[in-house]
Amino acid sequence: MTEKSYLDISENYKRIAENIEKAKLKAGRSDEVRIMAVTKTVGARAVNAAVSCGIRLLGENRVQEFLQKRGDYPDDCEVHFIGGLQSNKVRQIIGMVSLIQSVDGVKLAEEINRRAALKNLVADVLTEVNIAGETTKRGVDPGGELDELVGRIRALPNLRLRGIMVIPPFDGGAAYFGRTQKLFEDMKPKAGSGFFDTLSMGMSGDYEDAVLYGSNMVRLGTALFGYR
Repeated sequence: MTEKSYLDISENYKRIAENIEKAKLKAGRSDEVRIMAVTKTVGARAVNAAVSCGIRLLGENRVQEFLQKRGDYPDDCEVHFIGGLQSNKVRQIIGMVSLIQSVDGVKLAEEINRRAALKNLVADVLTEVNIAGETTKRGVDPGGELDELVGRIRALPNLRLRGIMVIPPFDGGAAYFGRTQKLFEDMKPKAGSGFFDTLSMGMSGDYEDAVLYGSNMVRLGTALFGYR
């Protein structure tokens, strides 16, 4: 990794942080918006350069890639799993990540609960919602499927529902962000827990708009590390 690459990441992070503060000001918000560094295909040196800028939240998409790199990350970093997760790979990451954002079905929720119970821990999770019903994306629909999943998670003793994660359409605009914000607020009483606090919404191309609509966690790869 060259000195220029490090400076690029540092400058990108400063610009992102400034843009988020501007969006918060525009929305009349004073709460925290967490910046996640999405590390898919990013080497550990570049990730650690982002960490040195102040980022402490990392997002992993692939189980094997995470297992290969995790030993190179600082101990004080929080890691979330944000990619598609097969039930048979839950055992490989349970207890190693602090939150699984991509719970998109009852079967997966039950397996996470089972594996968490074996380790005597409570796993924090988000439900992944397919807010626009796109056939190319994972996630439950924001109606009956979501209600079923939330109800099942509430009944599982070793899971704790923390919120929702969405990937809106690329050209969806404010309509889907607004819909997701309302869904998040409507879900709070259904979650049955005072820990329902995370709206993970917004990526490199739309994170500022997401903040305007209540996102408190943005997942950034290209905006932070550049194209790769």
